Amino acid sequence: MTTTPSPSDFWDQRFSEAGWAYGTAPNDFLRAEAGQLPPGPVLCLAEGEGRNAVHLAGLGHRVEAVDQSEAGLAKTRLLAAERGVEVRTTRADLAVFDLGQSRWQGIVSIFVHLPSPLRQRVHAQVVAALAPGGVLLFEAYAPAQLSLGTGGPRELALLGSLAELTEEFSGLELLVAREVQREVQEGKYHRGPSAVVQIVARKPAQATKG
Repeated sequence: MTTTPSPSDFWDQRFSEAGWAYGTAPNDFLRAEAGQLPPGPVLCLAEGEGRNAVHLAGLGHRVEAVDQSEAGLAKTRLLAAERGVEVRTTRADLAVFDLGQSRWQGIVSIFVHLPSPLRQRVHAQVVAALAPGGVLLFEAYAPAQLSLGTGGPRELALLGSLAELTEEFSGLELLVAREVQREVQEGKYHRGPSAVVQIVARKPAQATKG
């Protein structure tokens, strides 16, 4: 009888492989849109091996990377040391991690795929956790990715549509909200034409009293 590994065991195994599962370069969409992030603390969700967190730290942000895989976070610290930057790492499952309230100037979610009920809960926390004027950078595989098979989950339940995701980020001002097909080349697990949802959204600044 075989048993299915827990998510943390799965990611520990993947991130313990030789090399970097998704490369050391930042995600293309994040690199293109990083200038939208205001100065201040940035939280990277399910950051894996740290490629995006390290890039943002190199731009001068104070970055915290959270992931459930200690193997991934160890590579985050290694990559940060190699690049001469500092990234704070926190091992936690997003099912129980407290994002806080009005705490972050930026929250980054790149290829984070969660079961729908958990995804909705985490995204509601994202809206609450952004400080006024704070910005979300988000990219994930779209449902159409299943027919392409070039990376990401193989379960429809883990893939949110643009309509679902924009609803889940209700309360944020959408600066970019689109579903596109683009070429993704990230390590050995994200390679080829890919269907993605891309979102940049800002939390409205608090109204000032006249």
